[in-house]
Amino acid sequence: MTSLTAQLTSPANTHRLHALGAAVTAHFPSREEPLAPPPPGSNLSPVLGNYGLPFIGHTLSALAEPLDFARRRYDRYGPVSWAGGVGFRVVALMGPDALEAAWINRDKVFSSTRGWAPVIGPFFHRGIMLLDFEEHRDHRRIMQQAFTRSALEGYLELMRPGIDRTLATWPAGEGFPFYPAIKHLLLEQAAEVFVGTRLGPESDRLSRHFHDTVRGGQALLRADVPGGVWARGLRARERLERYFHAQIPARQRGDGVDLFSMLCRSEDDDGARFTATDIVNHMIFLLMAAHDTTAIALSMLTYELGRNPKWQNALREEALTLPNDAPTLLDLDAYPLLDAAFKETLRMYAPAGTLFRQTTRDTEILGHFVPRKALVAVNVHASMRLADWWPEPDTFDPRRFLDRADARAAVSRYVFAPFGGGAHKCIGQQFADMTVKATMHQMLRRFEWRVPAGYRVPLTWGTGPMPADDLPITLRVRGPVADSNARRP
Repeated sequence: MTSLTAQLTSPANTHRLHALGAAVTAHFPSREEPLAPPPPGSNLSPVLGNYGLPFIGHTLSALAEPLDFARRRYDRYGPVSWAGGVGFRVVALMGPDALEAAWINRDKVFSSTRGWAPVIGPFFHRGIMLLDFEEHRDHRRIMQQAFTRSALEGYLELMRPGIDRTLATWPAGEGFPFYPAIKHLLLEQAAEVFVGTRLGPESDRLSRHFHDTVRGGQALLRADVPGGVWARGLRARERLERYFHAQIPARQRGDGVDLFSMLCRSEDDDGARFTATDIVNHMIFLLMAAHDTTAIALSMLTYELGRNPKWQNALREEALTLPNDAPTLLDLDAYPLLDAAFKETLRMYAPAGTLFRQTTRDTEILGHFVPRKALVAVNVHASMRLADWWPEPDTFDPRRFLDRADARAAVSRYVFAPFGGGAHKCIGQQFADMTVKATMHQMLRRFEWRVPAGYRVPLTWGTGPMPADDLPITLRVRGPVADSNARRP
């Protein structure tokens, strides 16, 4: 990614950003103040915070050290606070109780549509995550038919050959750039599993359009200036729209098992189906949601296993003990160590790291007054790295999820909630689980890898925390996959 955000948070610039932010903050101290005064007699507390630097607010600190910045705000203000950023004020929610208040949304006061509009709205408008209330419920009922267990089995069948084909091309040696390699694998997979296209020029064009659309939503200069990241994203979105619209009639008549074909034919129990425009909007959003978040999860799991060889060896032994080159969904459930390591990765590096809402009217969150039209950031990433609920929160320890009493010791189910909660809980959770486990299962059986001693991956921010340096690893091919065909159950 070459956006300005990625450049600012590159390894060479992160420490400079931190130093600059600290120096300017010391020079221009920001006064603590309430976001808005609570109504008289309400007995509500104000949301406290400060703006930060003139105009840019706390942007430098939030980009350079998002986890440390969030935890400092939590220590100072608690689970509900506000901070300034590039001309506006954002209410930040942290911790399971605050997350639950936004996700359960009992009074329907938190709008996902309005919250996401200024962030990614032009590129992913009317995707399932960006819909609200009854409309979201109705669309989800139809879409659910594309995520049944039988549908997932069909996607897994399409997925396996591509994983095998791509991993076979990965070269052994030092400095293998894992993050771009896994993004490439997942883009090819998306073309086959999501769209049902064969690899070739058409698939390459779709991948480029998709890449530019995603980058558009990450642009800091948010204007339709010819040649700019934002403008390229808008044009790429238009090309994706034309492609999908042209394909819909044939997909509705066919019997394809790719996600696009399934959406074209899906209907709820009352026979309601998506319009052509709905299908296009959902396809563009689902491509982004599945690809970016899964690339982060696989990259960070690979990183942690590369610096924790005992865990990598334990997972590999598990994968070889039950030899299976083509695991089904049921088979993938039989690897408890892999499941625990994946969950621990999600806890530490939530791929959907921050979710946005806007209040539609005055409300309260945990006894704090939040005014109408407040932009609310639900900080999933930092919430699962709080020592209040997770001992040694920065240590990779999958054992947390092997001992269910340990993993669920907290008072709220939202202590571990990497896929969100409430009506907007990620509809593709099982798809993501399947993709990560099917890919990592094959990686463990084919390769061994490590990262340099003392290496710590520098993180930038996309949909969540992701490698800023391509995550170079040392990759060693293990040789033939252990005669597993002869021993397959």
